Amino acid sequence: MSDVPRPTAVVIGASIGGLLAAAALVEHADVTVIERDTLPAGLAPRRGVPQARHAHLVWWGGVLAFRELLPGFVEELVERGARLVPIMAEMVSRAPNEVWFRRFTATHHRNLVCSRDLLDGVLRERVLADPRLTLRQGTTALGLAGEAARVTGVRVRTEGRYGEETLAADLVVDASGRGSRAPRWLGELGLPEVVEREVNAGVAYATRLFRAPAGSLELPFPLVNVQANPAKAPGRGGIILPIEDGRWIVTLSGTRGGEPTGDPAEFTDFALKLGDPVIGELIRDAEPLGEVVTTRSTANRRRYFEKLRAWPDGFVVTGDAVAGYNPVYGHGITVAAQSALALGTLTGTGGLARPGTGRRLQRAVTRPVAAAWDLAIGQDVFYPGASDRPPNRAERALAAFVDRAVATGARNPRALGALLDVMSLEKPATRLFSPDMLVPMLFGPKRPFLSQAPLTEEELKSITG
Repeated sequence: MSDVPRPTAVVIGASIGGLLAAAALVEHADVTVIERDTLPAGLAPRRGVPQARHAHLVWWGGVLAFRELLPGFVEELVERGARLVPIMAEMVSRAPNEVWFRRFTATHHRNLVCSRDLLDGVLRERVLADPRLTLRQGTTALGLAGEAARVTGVRVRTEGRYGEETLAADLVVDASGRGSRAPRWLGELGLPEVVEREVNAGVAYATRLFRAPAGSLELPFPLVNVQANPAKAPGRGGIILPIEDGRWIVTLSGTRGGEPTGDPAEFTDFALKLGDPVIGELIRDAEPLGEVVTTRSTANRRRYFEKLRAWPDGFVVTGDAVAGYNPVYGHGITVAAQSALALGTLTGTGGLARPGTGRRLQRAVTRPVAAAWDLAIGQDVFYPGASDRPPNRAERALAAFVDRAVATGARNPRALGALLDVMSLEKPATRLFSPDMLVPMLFGPKRPFLSQAPLTEEELKSITG
């Protein structure tokens, strides 16, 4: 056994992004996770996650990252009630350009679907059980120790203790979420201001749990998704997400001037007035479980840490602290998993001591961000008032191409595979320019567009009895 001590890392925040980063690093360092709040026991919601009650899913690119980071984790979730849903075979989806996807079965993509409580709870159990990891709850990060060239630790204050202390570390990972104070901390070390951008479509969410109709439990009932159309503001959309314990999470959304409310009496009426009434029709006679939960914290916000002229060794920012997305696209968890995987891979191959490692790490964890960011703002930037600058010519041209790619994928299984490769963050956006997409797009043959949601007779009968 080597006498060389293992490196040390401190992860700020026990969010999904923080726990995944800790899981990636614990193979190469002794890890301490500091968390401001007290974590719940079991499968219960964590404080500081206002969107936890809304619909969540993990795209296939995230499922692959989970499997590499935490072998057996996805399978444990499925054993405890989650589903790996074949997309589009078990998904009924209308795209933003109002095209219904055919339910082709040839694609390999599977989305992980469950409640956020189940995902968070099982992840906490798995990661925090590692003896190489230490959890300090009730501990708030106050700032960074070190200087502009290297961060050497983090200054913290813990409930029940007097004053502050410094936790020394070879690497500090900020996974504290949208409220991250990393830009200010870097400024205190003498580093330049971090460039930020916000694209805010003004989306509000309203979510309610329902008891799934008994008949729907006898078959794999599909996800049902009606996406908002940016060309017809206000944009309204919704999703039915069948989850564990025989429940449906139903999340409705609307942009400025078309927001859903928290009034239970208005919930189904709002669903009936989406671009297509299918969600309202499916929940019309369903039994609600609890009240309506709302949130408005949905802006796309990105901090361009990787573009700073200088970057300190010993520090990296990841997860929502780098970029947060409109949750309607469901990419946040997938990006967090892919960023954690990149963090662990680079740490394992290069260690933490080499000069310039901090910049390399920051660029590595940021790469998965770019694809999700472009997909999100490629839609949201078209809503009135979403951005301080209107879409430029290139953004409009790209949006038009993506609309055409969606229309092609909706009717051609080969093109759908290429589209889902990109949407699931499994492959880069250049996949849309591959022969699998371009040949069907340009030459066909193309099946006709569907005129309504492609629910089967068996699925409809399972709702009505």
